[in-house]
Amino acid sequence: MDEIIRAVTKDGFIKISAISGRNIVERARQFHNLSPVASAALGRTLCATSILGDLLKEEDATVTVRINGGGPIGSVIAVSDSSGNVRGYVQNPHIDLPLKANGKLDVGSAVGTMGTLTVSRDLGLKEPYIGSTALVSGEIAEDFTYYFVESEQVGAACGLGVLVDTDLSIRCAAGFIVALLPGAPNSLIDQIESNIAQMGPVTEVLKDGSADDLVRLVLAGLEPEVLSRRQVDYRCYCSRDRILRALESIGKEALDELAESGENAEVNCQFCNKIYTFTPDEIRAISTASE
Repeated sequence: MDEIIRAVTKDGFIKISAISGRNIVERARQFHNLSPVASAALGRTLCATSILGDLLKEEDATVTVRINGGGPIGSVIAVSDSSGNVRGYVQNPHIDLPLKANGKLDVGSAVGTMGTLTVSRDLGLKEPYIGSTALVSGEIAEDFTYYFVESEQVGAACGLGVLVDTDLSIRCAAGFIVALLPGAPNSLIDQIESNIAQMGPVTEVLKDGSADDLVRLVLAGLEPEVLSRRQVDYRCYCSRDRILRALESIGKEALDELAESGENAEVNCQFCNKIYTFTPDEIRAISTASE
């Protein structure tokens, strides 16, 4: 099972959330038959969104992240509940691009930079809280860092990584979000930046380590204290009843057209690819009920 760790420095000036998310990303890869670059793009987004969900205080709240940079992968969508359980998809899961000169997956070119990263928090109020910023690299982590600074006015840094194995399975996936708390001296920014630079890619840490190692390395010399641990999973909440309610919302005219076609209607869940089938008689019954 994957895990999110929350920690704070002993002086109370810096907080961090770190996730080990290999199983989450591997399940996403299997559900959507993702290409390596799509696994990396969606996997990074899932890890960051899971952390954001875990930070929600309201029990029934959700957070949705939408990234659309105009690249060939299309939109990248991830949704987390308040326990950090996450689900997601990309518009074009089979996109394939040449590796970058350094041999790394070219996530930035797949995602693009002509668009936005949008975070929507549904806290059970009349309207969700929505923040949005322009993409700066399409590499996801840098875009989240820019979002925190520009949209939420929080001094933060984000690191994300997905390592795809030779058989296309996910070898490791991880991430962290570290933020300065009110009153923190600016000198701590330099120390955090130095620690992150010395640490290197998060996937190198997780090859033989854990989320604990991410916390230890990012907050090296700052005496981190673990506050909580939570197991997280890729979790889709689709059901036949939920799909039925969605069908009701399309209106009687559209439902009658479906029924008159004489063919079964198939509805595919975007998050887990499960297919729900409704016969013409079932469609008529839904139409009648929606009157």
